[in-house]
Amino acid sequence: MTNAIESDQLTRVGPGTVMGDLMRQYWLPAAKSSEVVAGGDPLRLMLLGEKLIAFRDHTGRVGVMDHRCPHRCASLFYGRNEQGGLRCVYHGWQFDADGNCVDMPNLPPELDFRQKVHAKAYKVTERAGVIWVYMGARENAPPMPEIEATLLSESDVSITCTQRECNWLQALEGDIDTSHFSWLHVGSVRPEQVDPDNWLMYQVNNRAPDYHVTDTDWGTMYCAYRPAEDDRTYWRFAHFGFPFWTFIPQGDFMDRVIARAWVPMDDTHVMFVGFTWKQASRTAALAGGEPIPGSTPAPEMQANTTDWFGRWRPVQNAANDYLIDREAQRNNVIYTGITHIAMQDQAITESMGEIVDHSLEHLAPSDQMITRTRRRLLMAARALRESGVMPPCVDQPDIYKQVRSGEAVLAADDWQAAYRDRLQHVARPTGWREAAE
Repeated sequence: MTNAIESDQLTRVGPGTVMGDLMRQYWLPAAKSSEVVAGGDPLRLMLLGEKLIAFRDHTGRVGVMDHRCPHRCASLFYGRNEQGGLRCVYHGWQFDADGNCVDMPNLPPELDFRQKVHAKAYKVTERAGVIWVYMGARENAPPMPEIEATLLSESDVSITCTQRECNWLQALEGDIDTSHFSWLHVGSVRPEQVDPDNWLMYQVNNRAPDYHVTDTDWGTMYCAYRPAEDDRTYWRFAHFGFPFWTFIPQGDFMDRVIARAWVPMDDTHVMFVGFTWKQASRTAALAGGEPIPGSTPAPEMQANTTDWFGRWRPVQNAANDYLIDREAQRNNVIYTGITHIAMQDQAITESMGEIVDHSLEHLAPSDQMITRTRRRLLMAARALRESGVMPPCVDQPDIYKQVRSGEAVLAADDWQAAYRDRLQHVARPTGWREAAE
C-alpha cells in the first residue's frame, strides 16, 4: 500500500515539491504548435502548477513565460503581440520571446532600466507539431528525448490532446494496467464475435493474464502473457518511461510507434498528449473488421476557451455522466455503456476523485506494474532531492530508443530475450530520425 507521505510526494507537482522538482528536469510537451499563431493572441498555459502564457512573435519564435508582468504583476495574457514581442497593456513594457524587457515607454530615456528587468521565461523548442518547454534551472537545457514517436516528421505523426480533471498519476496508471482492457473496453465482447486470427481473441478468452515486470534504464516494463496455439505465447509488451510517458501494447509490435505523455497541469488536472505513427496497423477489431462496440468514433471536444483549464475538454464529462447509455450497458452491447475507449478510461480515472486516496486501495498481483512504477518514481525523485542524482534519461536521451510496445505471438520462453529479438526486426517509419536535432 502507498502510505500518506509517499502519496503526497508522488502526486504533488508544484514548485518545490519532490515530484515537481523531478518533472522540471525534463522537456515537457506543452501545446500543439498550431495553438499559437505568429503575431496572434497569447495562450494561457498551466504547467506543473504554474500559470504561464505562450505566444508566437511576428518572426515565428515561441515564448513561454510567467503570465505576470515583472513590473506590477498585471497579466500578460491581455498583452499586445507587436513587432519585437509582447507588450503589457498596463504601462507598455514589452518583452521578447526570451523574456528580455525591450521597451519601457512610460519612462523618460534617462530613467530607463530595461536591461535589469527580465520576465520569468522558459526554454522552448518545437518538434513533431508540438511546443516543448523546459522548466528546469539549468542554463543549458538537457537534450530532447529520443522517443521514437516524437522523432517522426510532422506529416507522419498524429497528435491527440485531451484534458482530464484528476491527478496525473492516476491517469497514467490506467495506461500501465493491462488487465482492465479485457473488462472495461471489451467486457461485452464474446469469443464468437472475434475473428480467430485476431489477437483480441486471447484477451477475450483469457481475461486474467500472467505478468512479468521489471525495472529498466528508462523506467519500468511489463509483459502480460497468455498461452497460444502450437506451444507459443501471446505477449503484450508495454512500458513506463520517465517522467510521465507510457507506451501501451494494443497493436502489432512490429509497427506500433506510439508515445503517450501525461503532463501535469497542476495537482488535479492533467493534459494527455499522444503521438502515434499514422501508418501503424490496427489489430483490435471483431470478425469482418467491425469495430469493438463503443470504441468509435473519436470523442467530440468542446470548443476551447481562454481560461486556464479551457483547452481540449471532451463533451463527455462528469457533469453529464460521460453520456452513459444504461440501456447499452444492461443489454451488454457496451460493457460500460460509455462510448469510446478513451472516455471509458477518463470516466474511471476521474471517478477516483481529484487525487485518489491511496489508503483505500487493496492492490492485487495484477497491479505489479503500478506498484513498481510508483517505487521507481519515488526513489528517483528522492535521490534527486537528497543527493542531486539526475533521474533516468535526462542526460541519456537515446535510452528511449530501446522502447517499443505492442503485441506478438512467439515460440519463446524468455520474455526479455523475445523482446530484444523483436526489437531488432521492427519496422521503422520513413520519417523517423536517428537522433534529436
